[in-house]
Amino acid sequence: MTAKGTTGTDAPRITLKTVRSKAGLSLSQTAVITGVSKAMLGQIERGESSPTLVTLWKLAKGFHLPLSAFIEGLAQGDETVPGKSPGQRVRFDESISFETLFAFDPAFGSECFLIQLRPGQTHVSHPHDLGVVEDIFVTEGAVELELGGDWTRYEAGQAVRFKADQPHSYRNPGEAPAQFHNTIHYPGAAG
Repeated sequence: MTAKGTTGTDAPRITLKTVRSKAGLSLSQTAVITGVSKAMLGQIERGESSPTLVTLWKLAKGFHLPLSAFIEGLAQGDETVPGKSPGQRVRFDESISFETLFAFDPAFGSECFLIQLRPGQTHVSHPHDLGVVEDIFVTEGAVELELGGDWTRYEAGQAVRFKADQPHSYRNPGEAPAQFHNTIHYPGAAG
């Protein structure tokens, strides 16, 4: 089952059933810990529905796992993604597009994405687990980051590290695409 609205020939496959089975949880228990309905979870597992990026983050937060744990081919410690050509992006209709640069690696306790925002686009990110930290490094255009109601602008070549266990948003104030590296650090996950 592919992510909603993805492009490219090797779109990621969601591995919810594998993760849920490893945790020994029923669909009902999974619905309680993730906030995703039992019906939707069943549809995702059967390949009848594709999750949005927001739903994938709810799953990751509920299971206390990195986002890449739910995308087949991005298993822990992979240095490359089989079948993935350079520059191939995953795009969600309602949200950002991204490319996984480094899937979650327990040795480092982090994962890294290359994220692109369309001109004028805003992406709202719900709080991650307690202690999660994000780094962004703008590589193209300008990106504004909202924390605590205040927006701060970062130009290409600028970077910031912030606590991501609070609501935060990204937006592209420009008329051309903006792009940034986004590294997510999970506390206590480094082996």
